[in-house]
Amino acid sequence: MRRAVDAVWRIESARLIAGLARYAGDVGLAEELAQDALVAALEQWPGSGIPDNPGAWLTAVAKRRAVDGFRRNDVQRRKYAELGRAQADGAGPAGAGAVGVGAGGPAVPGPEDGPAPDEIADDLLRLVFTACHPVLPTESRVALTLRVLGGLSTPEIARAFLVPEPTVAQRIVRAKKALAKAGVAFEVPVGAELAPRLASVLEVVYLVFNEGYSATAGDDWMRPALCEDAMRLGRMIAELAPTEPEVHGLVALMEIQASRTRARTGPGGEPILLLDQDRGRWDQLLIRRGLAALARGSRLGGPPGPYLLQAAIASCHARARVAEDTDWPAIAALYDRLARVTGSPVVRLNRAVALSMSLGPEAGPAAGLALVDELVDEPALRSYHLLPSVRGDLLVKLGRRAEARAEFERAAELTGNQRERALLRERAAAC
Repeated sequence: MRRAVDAVWRIESARLIAGLARYAGDVGLAEELAQDALVAALEQWPGSGIPDNPGAWLTAVAKRRAVDGFRRNDVQRRKYAELGRAQADGAGPAGAGAVGVGAGGPAVPGPEDGPAPDEIADDLLRLVFTACHPVLPTESRVALTLRVLGGLSTPEIARAFLVPEPTVAQRIVRAKKALAKAGVAFEVPVGAELAPRLASVLEVVYLVFNEGYSATAGDDWMRPALCEDAMRLGRMIAELAPTEPEVHGLVALMEIQASRTRARTGPGGEPILLLDQDRGRWDQLLIRRGLAALARGSRLGGPPGPYLLQAAIASCHARARVAEDTDWPAIAALYDRLARVTGSPVVRLNRAVALSMSLGPEAGPAAGLALVDELVDEPALRSYHLLPSVRGDLLVKLGRRAEARAEFERAAELTGNQRERALLRERAAAC
């Protein structure tokens, strides 16, 4: 039964919290009410069975708890007011034993009122923009999003990011307090506010995906469950905001990258690099879904943003049945456009790799190395392990093995992932 309740929670929690947040006007209170409803389900469903509409059941219970809380708060306010008047008059409080919810109390809709589908979608979209609000630090946005939209528990989030449970719990609590203190409205931004807020939402989802796709620390190179959570969030946002090209671009990028999951590790969990992967193990269903999302985003018009451009790059790899068929000139051109859009030194590093591949084995490595050497002093890349890793790979192709070994060893020292460190040390030893 516990597994069944957990499954229902994963499906219903985001809609439940979104509706309660609109109802209560507070994301923190909404999450607490939803948790109360979950506890009630764990207590009652083993005996009564899972109801036909578990989402409506959870909503009704949570709203009843909210009504009780509103009533208690109203009683407290009335008592405080009476005590204040009595103190001013020098008399005791009148009618202290018969205080209830008067005409001035909050208007609370009955818990049996079910929201319409459009209302649910609007609530979910509001919750997405609230949980990913820029007023919160990035790590708090990630934790709160996984909690209220992904349905993950605090221990699950802590395990996913290899941080202590109390740290995650504190981030979530502080995030709720920060939203309340800043008076963040439970609404979808409009006009000039929409683009930067949407960028924050997509950044959070892609951060979750990337941590699953290439874990920054720990013993596993990938954490597929995090990729799945991010893709689920991305698909949900695409349904809620179907006219935003970058949303479809992010979904396309995640679907195509996730298609390689089974081919990215060997039997012992060791990493397998892109050009060495068995492409027969790539998930063709995910590739088709990704290409379809890319086409949807592209049809919406306008200059492509960073996620659409990255998805287009991923599609070039996905369409090549063998590594030798990869359209490297197209990839290099796309990275050139992406570099102009983002100004990111990481993108410029990837562009150097693509250009070296497009020019062939004779001219490519030297041209690529020249571009990489321009990035050596970039502050953002000083601790980025892929810079020396890429440089080492180009040096190997140029026959400068002693220099390449030093680069691979430096890259191994910089990475926090044990699997990747082992791979880099193997490459150093091979030099």
